[in-house]
Amino acid sequence: MGTLSLTSFETAAIYAVLVVAVLSLVYAYMLYRNVMAESKGTEAMVRVWTAVKEGADAYLGQQLRIILPFIAILVVALFASVWIAKPTPEAMEMYGENARITIAIGRAIAFVLGASFSLMVGQLGMRMAVQGNVRVAAASMRSFGDALRIAYRSGTVTGMLTDGLGLLGGTTIFIVFGPAAPDALLGFGFGGTLVALFMRVGGGIYTKAADVGADLVGKVEENLEEDDPRNAAVIADQVGDNVGDCAGMAADIFESYEVTIVSALILGLALMRLTGDVYWIVFPLLVRAIGVISSIIGTFSVPVWERTVAKGNAWHAMEIAYEVSSVITIGLSAVLALVYVRAVDPVNWWQPAVMVSAGVIFNVIVNRLTAYFTATDKAPVQEIAKSTKFGPATTILSGLAEGYESSTWSVLTIAAAIMISVLVYGGLGTAYVIYGVALIGIGWLTHAGNLVSMDSFGPISDNANGIGEMAKMPESARKIMTDLDAVGNTTKAITKGVAIGSAVIAAVALFGSFLTDIKLVRPDFGDVINIADPRVFVGFLIGGGIPILFGALLVKAVSRAANGMVAVVRKEFDKPGVRQGTTMPDYKLAVGISTIAAQRELLPVGIMVVLIPIIVGFTLKAEALGGFLAGVILSGQLLAVFMSNAGGAWDNAKKLVEEGHFGGKGSDAHKASIVGDTVGDPLKDTAGPALNPLIKVINLIALIIAPIVVTSDTLDIPTAIVMVVLLAIVVWAIRRSKRPAQYALDA
Repeated sequence: MGTLSLTSFETAAIYAVLVVAVLSLVYAYMLYRNVMAESKGTEAMVRVWTAVKEGADAYLGQQLRIILPFIAILVVALFASVWIAKPTPEAMEMYGENARITIAIGRAIAFVLGASFSLMVGQLGMRMAVQGNVRVAAASMRSFGDALRIAYRSGTVTGMLTDGLGLLGGTTIFIVFGPAAPDALLGFGFGGTLVALFMRVGGGIYTKAADVGADLVGKVEENLEEDDPRNAAVIADQVGDNVGDCAGMAADIFESYEVTIVSALILGLALMRLTGDVYWIVFPLLVRAIGVISSIIGTFSVPVWERTVAKGNAWHAMEIAYEVSSVITIGLSAVLALVYVRAVDPVNWWQPAVMVSAGVIFNVIVNRLTAYFTATDKAPVQEIAKSTKFGPATTILSGLAEGYESSTWSVLTIAAAIMISVLVYGGLGTAYVIYGVALIGIGWLTHAGNLVSMDSFGPISDNANGIGEMAKMPESARKIMTDLDAVGNTTKAITKGVAIGSAVIAAVALFGSFLTDIKLVRPDFGDVINIADPRVFVGFLIGGGIPILFGALLVKAVSRAANGMVAVVRKEFDKPGVRQGTTMPDYKLAVGISTIAAQRELLPVGIMVVLIPIIVGFTLKAEALGGFLAGVILSGQLLAVFMSNAGGAWDNAKKLVEEGHFGGKGSDAHKASIVGDTVGDPLKDTAGPALNPLIKVINLIALIIAPIVVTSDTLDIPTAIVMVVLLAIVVWAIRRSKRPAQYALDA
């Protein structure tokens, strides 16, 4: 661990963190074996499942072929980012004259490692979900408890991969590079975040193109059930649940898990320079290990709580398990601070534990806040469902209002969390306050395993329900799967809210890291960025507009793809025998449209997200880049929560109507609710969730280029020419994204 002066306890503890990371991966493998040993059910079920599996595998294979060349180019760019900039004092102390080349290679390798781990979490998680859904359907013919156990444990495999790989990667880099680790960790975080962005964007467009097309024709025009096999888009819809909700969310949570540890280590190193104490760096790693252990205990206990305390209530069982994990983490973090930190710092030993506890508690608060605005038994969703009696317009208006309101309360909650750090660390200085925010992020995502388990539970149950309908399973089994599916809608909405909150907390910590890194190169830069400076304000305005532009392009992409999907599904219904069910539609046409729609957006999105902060930084300089980051964080948070909660509320309002309220299925209110849900689909499952990795990608790029940007206050002619070329490329990418979709015209 380089030149760090660690005690024997600290050295042993760091290696124990590696052991815990491996334990998480072993637990994931054990659950995988347990799920795979279950039956896949009847021949009809396997036939439907095979079509879904083949579609998901094909999509992820094509996505990989687009992502890999982009990653290869960025490996070179990340190597150059270190080669151009002056090495940090820690790197010079460790590696001397070889510091530049060593750190450059380290950052490039860490980038590949982060990207690879993010891909593994997304792809393996998606494949596990596909394996689990048919087994959940088969288990539903036995009992509710068996179906719940398999669904939740299938998701837990992904959750434990998230914990294990995130902890393994960050800790290994720390052990190899010691105090110079933050330079390499930036590459690790950027790799994971960029891949998560691609998987979020691609998976989100895929799933919502299919979902919107299937609903508008199948439900509204043909009055069919959601997963009726006569609907040509149903297989694409099932595939989309996996590549969007499972692969996308798993990669999203994983990169947040990475980024929070990256920011904590960067800021911890800054405090170590000030105080000489190593615990600023060691404590976050040990807390993450505690979180893995508490997640294992919590996730393993869900079936137990369902049989005993919850008595058949799946959501309540998951709530109890999450709260058990939370109590364990808070308790052990306090013990760690008391036993370890107090021995080093007798005065300020309690603050780190308070910050971690605040992260855990505010995570639960955001959980409850999201549930209030999206759950069927709460006033907002009931108000939207009631408005469906008066048509689609009032349905949409009431959903918009609830989404806007929820965004305000969410941002106030995050502000309150940050204020806790101000109250606890404010007397020590700004650097301590930002470090406290980073520890809140550590606590917020300490139970990433639980969060991913709950999120994956949603699409697994949804797919199982779809398989049940398409395979014409018994009514008793369908009832179990419908109940699990309803719980899954709640868990998906809640984990989206938690993911957005974690993104903002992580981005605030990265913003503090941005200032810290700049001051290493330019000590006179100061602790604040003056928003009264016109260049800073211009950066703030540009940053505020980027998430809105990004969201607009993604919603347009879904709209274009949905047009093509609607046309294809209508044509398939016009074929002889399809409406009567004597002839099956061509599912591959719909799968093809979703695949094309998702792939065509990946390159433009990647170009825009990577180049825009570079253009702002080198053109308007470091202060304006700081304002740009603040604008991205604020606008991105408000928009992401609005989109996620409005979409989730519309979705659950529709389900409330389908349960028989306000006219039930087939009524005008039902059709209005479907329109509302259709409007909300690209918001909650495409544009909104994609803003999480967007915020962090932009902040990480700013961190990477900051040491280069800050070396000059002027814009020379060669740099200006390069920036004009990059701006032209961004304009081309936006125009390409907005180009009419050929599949829609052909259809």
